[in-house]
Amino acid sequence: MNLDLTGKHALVCGSTQGIGKAAAIELASLGADITLVARNEARLKNAVADLPGKGKHDYFIADFTNPEHLRTALGKYLLKEKTIHILINNTGGPPGGAITEATPEEFTNAFSNHLLCNHILVQSLLPGMKNAQFGRIINIISTSVKQPLRGLGVSNTIRAAVANWAKTLSLEVGQFGITVNNILPGATATQRLASILESKSVKSGVTKEVAEKEMLDEIPAGRFGQPEEVAAAIAFLASPAAAYINGINLPVDGGRTGNL
Repeated sequence: MNLDLTGKHALVCGSTQGIGKAAAIELASLGADITLVARNEARLKNAVADLPGKGKHDYFIADFTNPEHLRTALGKYLLKEKTIHILINNTGGPPGGAITEATPEEFTNAFSNHLLCNHILVQSLLPGMKNAQFGRIINIISTSVKQPLRGLGVSNTIRAAVANWAKTLSLEVGQFGITVNNILPGATATQRLASILESKSVKSGVTKEVAEKEMLDEIPAGRFGQPEEVAAAIAFLASPAAAYINGINLPVDGGRTGNL
């Protein structure tokens, strides 16, 4: 099985912690050059230092709450005439809450942070991928694409929009050796999971331990996933071995999602 990413360049968003950082480490371990993207430069520098293959990785700063800032920062970076072969779209999810209580601004902000920023990145990087006849666009979304999650109204809505955007994109770029796939993490031991558990505890009036047990009871594997396990799925879809896998939603959730 060909998992070798030597000579390939990956741009990984939201890559200073959690799933994004784990994905960057895994891709680098397979030989890829990595460009990290986030908005905190100190954390970016620390994350670059943690990557295998010292001296071949870099970063740039971008704020995904401002699509035009991302467009400008990306444009400056691409002046270095680097081809990006692998794009990992990964952005922290919207705050939890009932959909009946969500404001219009929450939907607008989430749509901008996720779908619009993903689209800006893809439009900028597609020419290089087409020229190389190799591209991997991998979007880190949520199992809510298949089964909406209670208490995540805005996230459920926007994640579904991103999934359909990605499927449509896959139909248009497959002929150029470019694949577009979505990873759907389940409950994964990241800062976002901690925030969700905290919110659930406060809103339901139970302890965090009870809230955690209730969530674990829904997972056949009986535990939360680790960022590295999600990263392994990302790395496979980024590899040459996955060249004929295109336009799919892949849950990495310990079996929690209740449909096929």
